[in-house]
Amino acid sequence: MPAVAVPQKTFISTETGDPIDYFEIDIKPVELQLYPGLNKTRLVGYNGQVPGPTFMMRQGREAIVRFVNHADRANSVHLHGSYSRAPFDGWADDITEPGQYKGKANIPTDYYYPNRQNARTLWYHDHAVDHTAENAYYGQAGFYILQDSQEDALGLPAGKYDLPLSLAAKRYNSDGSLWDPEANNEQVSVFGDVIHVNGQPWPYLEVEPRKYRLRFLNTGVSRSYQLYFEVDGALGQQITFTMIGSDAGLLLNPVPTETLFISVAERWEAIFDFSAYAGKNVTLRNSRKVAADNDYNSTDQVMRFKVGNTVTDNSNNLPNGLPSELRDVPFPTPRDPIDHTFKFERQNGKWEINGIVWSDVNQRVLARPQRGAIEKWELQNGGGGWSHPIHIHLVDLQMTSRTGGRGELMPYEKVALKDVMWLDTSETVDVIARYAPWDGIYMFHCHNLIHEDHEMLAAFNVTALSDLNYNDTTRFIDPMEPRYRAKPFQESDFQGRTSDFSDSAIAEKVAFFTSLDAYAHVEDAEEALSKYWATHTGGPEATAVTGTTSLTVTSTTSKTSTSSTSTSKSTTTTPSTLIITTSSKGNGGGKSSTTTT
Repeated sequence: MPAVAVPQKTFISTETGDPIDYFEIDIKPVELQLYPGLNKTRLVGYNGQVPGPTFMMRQGREAIVRFVNHADRANSVHLHGSYSRAPFDGWADDITEPGQYKGKANIPTDYYYPNRQNARTLWYHDHAVDHTAENAYYGQAGFYILQDSQEDALGLPAGKYDLPLSLAAKRYNSDGSLWDPEANNEQVSVFGDVIHVNGQPWPYLEVEPRKYRLRFLNTGVSRSYQLYFEVDGALGQQITFTMIGSDAGLLLNPVPTETLFISVAERWEAIFDFSAYAGKNVTLRNSRKVAADNDYNSTDQVMRFKVGNTVTDNSNNLPNGLPSELRDVPFPTPRDPIDHTFKFERQNGKWEINGIVWSDVNQRVLARPQRGAIEKWELQNGGGGWSHPIHIHLVDLQMTSRTGGRGELMPYEKVALKDVMWLDTSETVDVIARYAPWDGIYMFHCHNLIHEDHEMLAAFNVTALSDLNYNDTTRFIDPMEPRYRAKPFQESDFQGRTSDFSDSAIAEKVAFFTSLDAYAHVEDAEEALSKYWATHTGGPEATAVTGTTSLTVTSTTSKTSTSSTSTSKSTTTTPSTLIITTSSKGNGGGKSSTTTT
């Protein structure tokens, strides 16, 4: 089980009175003995751990995380499943080179996370342009679990009976090193012939004969799974288990199932009852011929649970079972017309979205939903025998239909909110989402990381509402805003806890973030959006400048009266000037242009 991240310091927000935790994570190489009989394997992990340490967070308790890059290549960290503001979301081009951390000179910035959504299983992972697959493959991924009182009240299995299980398929060389997809110029997929759970090849875990909560996360590069459980000696007899959670937290209601489809970056949670299997082994298996994946000798096996004969703790063992309803899921208002159709396909040797790749800087903003608007998007697998897990940043989405391929939504998908939608071969999936609570520019892309690194990646711009009657203290439109970019550090300062690593600098950092008011008034923003859309109807998307990738706010909106104790927001605004600079990354050369709006 991954270690739990421990905050270096905890402060109290002067804006909310709530705690803010400050963490430091060191991205660095590590050698681990993984494959029996071979040499140690060189990996690169968060704090030198694979998976990285698990963040156990409470709703309403914000976090500041400094990721210090002692690795081999650039990184960008995405907290997957969080509605983080755009500069802290892990934009692909917002990279941190080795010997750097995120934060300009004299600006005490790092990654700043809200932790204000409902309880859910998030994860943090690399998102650096052109190198996400390489970084994630070698270990840059970890759990980030958000808890709240509503979920606590259900009495679900907790502590050692709540198991985070990350899946990844990899390939080894004969000397024990990992087969390197980047060095081998892999441009299609890395399915891997060795299945890992929490970094271990085909592991086992000793469990007690009682109920467990299993949090499945697919951290792999390309492989998808159709999982099922089987007790030894009962070949072919699949065991029923109960789905309770998805990417965005608890389902509407529990859903019994015998199989679970899970593609790259998806999270699914289940309750499994081992009580009937005391003294036996239960094996988690994977079906053959899943999606477009290549099968190998043992990719039909995932891990084994060795069930003991004694229960040491019956707390949170759900003696009365699960309730018929787990939570009131905030599904978006139904919408019939399709606002956008996006086709994901390989054309002309490129992985494209509607014929666009990431280096098409002036074309890569493909949608401009208004802040708080509900839109329906159609996601199409363009064919060619591939499958595509599609991740849309910022929002939780409802899958409303699947055609082609499997031909229908899975029962557990029907009662879930998601942020990754798996398009199996020949499938089309419709999704509805409310584009809130923030405005700003965010990404959407295929989460087969080979496809992503080869530019199956685009952006959408949640556009501001000029008559919203709400005023953000600070605008976070631009994911590349200069003051939040990376800066170098001196190793002596890092080791000696001096300069930017001193206690006084960290305290200054927290005060700076508090002053931004990035998340503290999300309820006010949501209330303003609710009132706005109660009297407005969706129409054409707001006008925006094509190709915006970098917007620098040179004069900001002002507020007439606020204080650290205020609970409402002023609505007086002054005009803003946005200088929009486009720049390319990856394979696109060096374009630039400037437009003022």
